[in-house]
Amino acid sequence: MITSGGTLEKWDRVRGHTNLSKGTMGCFLAEAALSEGAEVIYLHGYFAMLPTNARQMRTIMFEGIEDLGEKIKSIVQTEQIDFVIMAAAGSDWIIDKVYDQSGNLMEDKGKMPSDEPPIIHFKKAPKVLGQIKEWAPDTTLIGFKLEATDDVDYLIHRAKLRMESSNASYMVANSSNSLYGAHEPHYIVASNGEVERVEGKEQTAKVLFQILSTLQG
Repeated sequence: MITSGGTLEKWDRVRGHTNLSKGTMGCFLAEAALSEGAEVIYLHGYFAMLPTNARQMRTIMFEGIEDLGEKIKSIVQTEQIDFVIMAAAGSDWIIDKVYDQSGNLMEDKGKMPSDEPPIIHFKKAPKVLGQIKEWAPDTTLIGFKLEATDDVDYLIHRAKLRMESSNASYMVANSSNSLYGAHEPHYIVASNGEVERVEGKEQTAKVLFQILSTLQG
C-alpha cells in the first residue's frame, strides 16, 4: 500500500486547504513496487498524479486526513498488507468551526458567502502514521518526514524521532526543497540507525524497494 499526494480539508463544498504535494514521489514508489512484482494499492489525494501504469494497480482516492485514515484502517484490518508506505502529505490542521464576521456559527456547508471573509477555527489533525502499527501490527511501515531545513543532522534527528513514535521500520527524510524539484537528496533512515543518502525522488524509490525486496527474502 502506497499513499500519495496531499490531503484536501474542505471548508465547504467548493473551498478547502491542501498543500504543495503533487504525488510525484508516490508515483515513483508505485512504479518501483510494480517493477518488483508487487501488487500495489495506491491511495491518492484529490489532486495527486497517477502512476503511468495505474491500470495495473488498485487506485483509491481520498480527500481529507480523516478519510485517508479510515481507508487505511479498513484495508489493513481486512487484507494482508506486507508494506505500508506513507508518502502522502497529511494536513496538520482540520476545520473545527466556521463563523461569520459577527461571530455567528455558520452551519450551512454548501458554500460560504463571498462578500466577507469567514472566521475559521482549526483543530489538530490526527496523526495517521502513528496509528497504522496499532491497526496492523505485522505490516512493515515506512514513513516520510519533511522538514523546512537544510541542516541534514537535524533532518535525520527528526526522522528518527518520528520513526520511533510511529514504530516504523524506515523513515525517508527530505527537506521542503523537494516540493519544488525532483532531484533533491533524500535520506533513507533505518530503525537500526543506518542512513543512506540517495539523490532524487525516482532513485530514492528504486533504492527503497531494493531494500524492501531483501526483507521479503
